[in-house]
Amino acid sequence: MTDPDRLLITGGHVFTPAGIVEQPLLVEDGVITAIGADALAASGAVEIDAAGGLVAPGFQDCHIHPYHAGLDMIACDLTPYDTADGYLTRIAEYAAANPELPWVSGGGWSMDSFPGGLPTAAALDAVVPDRPAYFPNRDGHGAWVNSKALEVGGIDDSTPDPFDGRIERDANGHAIGTLQEGAMALVARHIPLATQEDLDEALTIAQRQLFAWGVTAWQDAIVGATNDTPDTLDSYLRVTASGVLKAHVVGALWWDRNRGLEQIPELVEKRERALAAGFAATTVKIMQDGVAENFTAGMLEPYLDSCGCPGENTGKSFVDPTTLIEIATQLDALGFQLHFHALGDRAVRESLDAIEAARKANGDKDLRHTLAHIQVVHPDDVPRFAELGVVANMQPLWARHEAQMDVLTIPFLGTRRAAWQYPFGSLHRAGAPLASGSDWPVSTANPLEIIHTSVNRAPAGATGASALPFLGEQALSLADALIAHSLGTAYLNHDEERSGSIEVGKVGDIVILDRDIFAAPVAEIGSATVAYTIIGGEVVYDATSTLVSA
Repeated sequence: MTDPDRLLITGGHVFTPAGIVEQPLLVEDGVITAIGADALAASGAVEIDAAGGLVAPGFQDCHIHPYHAGLDMIACDLTPYDTADGYLTRIAEYAAANPELPWVSGGGWSMDSFPGGLPTAAALDAVVPDRPAYFPNRDGHGAWVNSKALEVGGIDDSTPDPFDGRIERDANGHAIGTLQEGAMALVARHIPLATQEDLDEALTIAQRQLFAWGVTAWQDAIVGATNDTPDTLDSYLRVTASGVLKAHVVGALWWDRNRGLEQIPELVEKRERALAAGFAATTVKIMQDGVAENFTAGMLEPYLDSCGCPGENTGKSFVDPTTLIEIATQLDALGFQLHFHALGDRAVRESLDAIEAARKANGDKDLRHTLAHIQVVHPDDVPRFAELGVVANMQPLWARHEAQMDVLTIPFLGTRRAAWQYPFGSLHRAGAPLASGSDWPVSTANPLEIIHTSVNRAPAGATGASALPFLGEQALSLADALIAHSLGTAYLNHDEERSGSIEVGKVGDIVILDRDIFAAPVAEIGSATVAYTIIGGEVVYDATSTLVSA
C-alpha cells in the first residue's frame, strides 16, 4: 500500500542551500521531513524517480498578471504570433468564428512587429470592418484599435491627449489607431467587462499553465479593477474558498492614479476582507511611469529623437512625486508593502525617494517594498536599494538583444543611458535583495527561459547578433538566478520561512526538471523542461501523463 500523504523523490540532484546533493527526499503531510538516507525509512510512500534531473524549490514569480493572461487565452490570443500578417490572420479567423460578439477583442501583439511600434486602424479595418476591435499589446501599455472603436471612443482630430496617455497621430493630426497608456481608456471603458465566471475560468487556465512551467507561487501585480478588467479580488476569494487556488499568492491591490488619498480606507477594507477569507492582499501596486518603447517611461533626461538629438519628452510620472511621498508614507504606516512599476531612471528615483521618506517618517517596518521592471537605473541609485531594503523586482527576460531593445529602445536612450539597463549584477553586488519574475502575459512566465536570460543575457537558442550578451557584466550566476526565482520571491512575499528552498521543515513545493542544469553548459539552460511540479507534496503537473491539476 502507498500513502498519498507521503511522497518520496529518488534519483535526483537536489538543489539545497548547502549545494547540490544526490540524496532522496521525503515529503510527509505536505512538509519536507527528510533529505538523505532517513528519507528511505518511510514505508508506503508514493515514489517519483527524478532520473538524474534537478530537484529544486518550486519557482515563484514576483510580478505576474494571471487573470490578464487567462482572459487573453479565452479571447483572441495573439501571443503565439510575431508578425503583423500573423496577427491579422488570427483576428480575422476569430471575428468570423464569433459573429455574435459586439466587440472583437483579445491581446498580445508585440510592438516590434510594426514600423515604429505603431499598428494602424486601417490594417485592422481590413479584417474587422463591421464592429469595434480593441487589442492591447503584450506589455499592456498600448492598444491597437480599428476605426469603429475610435468612433465609439469619440476620438477625432480635436480629441486632446489625456494627462497620462497619448493618441498616436499621423502628420495631418488624424488618429492612426494606436492608443498609448491612459488614452486606452477612451475606448476600453466602452467594452463589456469580463464576468466573474470569466475571471474564475481565466485564473484556472492560467494556474494550469503556470504549473506546467513549474511555478508554485507568485505575487499578482494587479488585484483590482482596471480600464478593461473588473475587480479580480472577489474571484481570488472564491477560488481560495473552493480550493481551486493551490498556489501561494500575494495580491497587490491596484492604486487608481485618477484618484487620491481618499482611496486608502477602501484598500484597508479590501485587505481585511481578503485576510479574513484566507487570501493575502497585503501589497499596493502603484504605476509610476510607462515603458521606454513608447517614450512614457519617466526619464531624468529627454529621449533622443530619430536623428539622435535630445528632444523635449522625458516621459510620464503618473503620480506627482510630492504626492507619491505622501501616499507612500501613509500606506507604509498602515503596514502595506509598496510595489512600484518603475522603468525609467526618474521613476526609479521618485519611487526610492518615496520609500526613503516613508522610512524616515515611520521607521523600518520590514515591509520589503519593491520596484518592478527597473529598466534604466542611474548608477547613483543602485546602492540605494540595499540601503533602503528595497527588493529589486526583476523581469530578466527583457535584458537581451531583440528588435524591441535594439530598434525601439537603444537608439532613443543613447549609448550612455542604454548601458544602465537592467543592472541586476550591479544590484546584486551592492547587496540588494533580488526577486525574479515575468510580467506574464507581457512575456512568457517560463522560468527556465527567464533564468537562461539572467545567466546568458541572451535568448535560449539564439544565433547571430541576438546571441551576443546584452551588457554581459550584469549577468547572474545560475545559482543566484534560480534563488531569485524561488527564495527571492518568497522573501518578497514574507514567506521565506515556509517556502522558497528545499530544507527540512519547509513546505514540499518542488519542481523536478528533466535534467540537471548545473551539470550542463549554461548555454543549454533554456533547453531544460519541467517533468513534475509538486505543491505541498501533491503532484499538480506530470509531463509523463495527462495529469494537470486545476
